[in-house]
Amino acid sequence: MEKQVQKYVEDFMANLKAKNPGEKEFHQAVQEVVESLAPYILENPQLQKMKIMERMTEPERVVMFRVPWLNDKGEVEINKGYRVQMNSAIGPYKGGIRFHSSVNLSILKFLAFEQTFKNSLTTLPMGGGKGGSDFNPKGKSDNEVMKFCQSFMTELQRHIGQDTDVPAGDIGVGGREIGFMFGQYKRLRNEFTGTLTGKGLGWGGSPLRPEATGYGTCYFAQEMLATRGDSFKGKTVVISGSGNVAQYATQKATQLGAKVVTLSDSNGYIYDADGIDADKLAYVMELKNVFRGRIKEYVEKYPKAQYFEGQRPWGVKCDIAMPCATQNELNGEEAATLVKNGCICVAEGANMPSTPEAIETFQKNGLLYSPGKASNAGGVATSGLEMTQNSMRLKWSPEEVDAKLHSIMKDIHAACVKYGTEPSGYINYVKGANIAGFIKVANAMLAQGLV
Repeated sequence: MEKQVQKYVEDFMANLKAKNPGEKEFHQAVQEVVESLAPYILENPQLQKMKIMERMTEPERVVMFRVPWLNDKGEVEINKGYRVQMNSAIGPYKGGIRFHSSVNLSILKFLAFEQTFKNSLTTLPMGGGKGGSDFNPKGKSDNEVMKFCQSFMTELQRHIGQDTDVPAGDIGVGGREIGFMFGQYKRLRNEFTGTLTGKGLGWGGSPLRPEATGYGTCYFAQEMLATRGDSFKGKTVVISGSGNVAQYATQKATQLGAKVVTLSDSNGYIYDADGIDADKLAYVMELKNVFRGRIKEYVEKYPKAQYFEGQRPWGVKCDIAMPCATQNELNGEEAATLVKNGCICVAEGANMPSTPEAIETFQKNGLLYSPGKASNAGGVATSGLEMTQNSMRLKWSPEEVDAKLHSIMKDIHAACVKYGTEPSGYINYVKGANIAGFIKVANAMLAQGLV
């Protein structure tokens, strides 16, 4: 059977790479999933006959367009815009919009593919999609960001809608950008619907949406730790990133009794041995969300902390590591350092932040390790709750949303345990998440025929 599995994976990946040349992030995401699913697919001939996996890795639609806009000097700028509509078997396409200079088709296809599994895991009726642009909002004025967002949405609005495709935010797309895009959508379509999530609280947003990804990652880590009779209490936590996910993961980990000692951005990381408490976190939130500053400014305000230029925080001794920045930010060497330094749990807040070598190191050493599609699903789950509130013209309290979020993360954990527990008793969360997410989508695709 092992040889059969290996041959299936090799043949599948050779075919995928031939059809999608040069898309290394997409290849990486698919490889991880196919390796987990191959035994299950081989045991179910119907899945092979109907080519379910082949269809899942081919987007239902890819939209690419130019985005022309005027900068503050009156000069014309042109960016690329994308929307990858991956799979709508269980609901309308759902997934974030990313504005970052690194955005390309490979990254968006990997994110849309992962999103299909993540959304399935939430148990809510949402398909998988992802979009974005190589526009970078850093260093741009509010006026320039608004002009870009309005031009981007002028084209995107043709391809989305509350029952078709519901985008949200991602890297480079926060409340400001969602506001500008929603305003333009409303203006062009003459309708106020829940077509974008992550909206402001006063105009259709859900309580706890900004907090959801970070909180959900901590709730998932809490469940993982509980399988070994452990908790966050008294633990040292290393977090990468300093955006939305990192901020609220810091807040929730601290509330659960841990001490968070690092945050980072693309230039380097800060280490605060005393811990980033509520007051320090409030400063980081203002620095990042209001002034859009760099994390190194933290050490000017808190001189006891240290700043490490051009480095990532994985060399810092910790009990729990939470990569919350971006894809492939934690490699095999850094994973080995975490293991050597006594790390017991790695919960991903970002999408695919650990390289395949890092994942192998964590699993080989028996660490509690969860892939982003499971542990960071709280963000899209709460987006789904926002969609529900919009459809019902209702608003739930923060307590209601938090209770629903906590319950969803517990359910995702239980599904991972069900499908990922190995004969040795070790819980392979990668395998568990992939199989649990796949089954629901595959069954829906089989039921809906060859579409």
